Amino acid sequence: MMMTTSVVLSSAYPVAIGARITRLAPEAVNWDGCRFVTRKASLLERIGPIHSKAKLLASCCSEAMPRASSSSLVASAEYERAKEVWVWTENKQVITAAVERGWNTFLFSSQNQGLADEWSSLALINPLFVEEGDILDVEKKRVAMVRKVVSPEDVQKLQLESEQAQIVVIDFADWQVIPAENIVATFQGSRKTVFAISRNLSEAQIFLEALEHGLGGVVLKVEDVNSVLDLKAYFDRRDEVKSMLSLEKAVITGVHTAGMGDRVCVDLCCLMKPGEGLLVGSFARGLFLVHSECMESDYISSRPFRVNAGPVHAYVAVPGGRTCYLSELKAGKEVIVIDQRGCQRLAVVGRVKIESRPLILVEAKIDLDSEIHYTILLQNAETVALVSPHPGDGLKSPAAIPVTSLKVGDEVVLRTQRGARHTGIEIQEFIVER
Repeated sequence: MMMTTSVVLSSAYPVAIGARITRLAPEAVNWDGCRFVTRKASLLERIGPIHSKAKLLASCCSEAMPRASSSSLVASAEYERAKEVWVWTENKQVITAAVERGWNTFLFSSQNQGLADEWSSLALINPLFVEEGDILDVEKKRVAMVRKVVSPEDVQKLQLESEQAQIVVIDFADWQVIPAENIVATFQGSRKTVFAISRNLSEAQIFLEALEHGLGGVVLKVEDVNSVLDLKAYFDRRDEVKSMLSLEKAVITGVHTAGMGDRVCVDLCCLMKPGEGLLVGSFARGLFLVHSECMESDYISSRPFRVNAGPVHAYVAVPGGRTCYLSELKAGKEVIVIDQRGCQRLAVVGRVKIESRPLILVEAKIDLDSEIHYTILLQNAETVALVSPHPGDGLKSPAAIPVTSLKVGDEVVLRTQRGARHTGIEIQEFIVER
């Protein structure tokens, strides 16, 4: 008989917490066919006390899920898999914070069996023990190997030694970025999971983003609970951009010259494609998609890293569902780049330029019969454009409408949201913006 259940898989982050999935009878399940927990099932099976739980998790996966048809697809899936987080600590507050955030695999020194037993009785955790270069489960079976990397020779040696281990944990010395990139390149396409020991968010970010794909996970070795909170916030920001933003079609109702003002050019540390830009507006309740300067022109070279975003007072969308003023942007701050379909990604600000320029006021409505309207001020220049909801065709894309050509009746992309904000955070209160 088939039934449904809610299962929490939190040893690997991020996983669909409380996802509703099909549960089959355990004896009917092909262990190798368990695709939901992928190869982590073998790790769970080796950790003695939760053997029955591992079987339950495996039984919650459908055998009918499709398999990759080629080794290239498998390699691609490996790159896209969720990053894992293990925590190595003796601090009870750190353990509590990690469990509350869905990270349940903990490393202990072999002398800390008592702490591991204590927490195993209070929460569903996977206690592992570090002993002489190996990571063991409670039955003293090898789960992973730990190695220190201080030279290129260590990387080559590691590749040979890791043949007997599915999971490798690396402790880097003073150099981190280049060795991490070498490790990513070395194990690219393999089915091994490589962790790096991280002592703060900055180190974890280096390891998780090396060569774009990053390592398979991090071992967060800390005694400060703030490090757990910082890493969780980092993952939350990354997860946010995986969702599609809801965009609406607005109709231009007015275009007027508006005199001089201090406008902000936002130069990002990445390149944008036609149809991409930043969400900006005079009111937080409605943000226009302002196109990047990636379009070719007879008068000026394209600058696909730049958005001429508007005056200093305008709101711009940033991660976490928040907004900030354009005047608050500076090098190192993150913003959201979005395209006309609603696909979003994070980008880092490299430079902000504020200069006095002539402005143009643009007004729009979603419902022409409504009193609700939306406005944005932009520099009055041919290189400044709003994104149209209609598809384009490359570098000469009509998806970008220059403000100098904008007219009443044109359609543009708009993001609507609640208008009330306090320090960029959405709140519920009465507010009038004009």
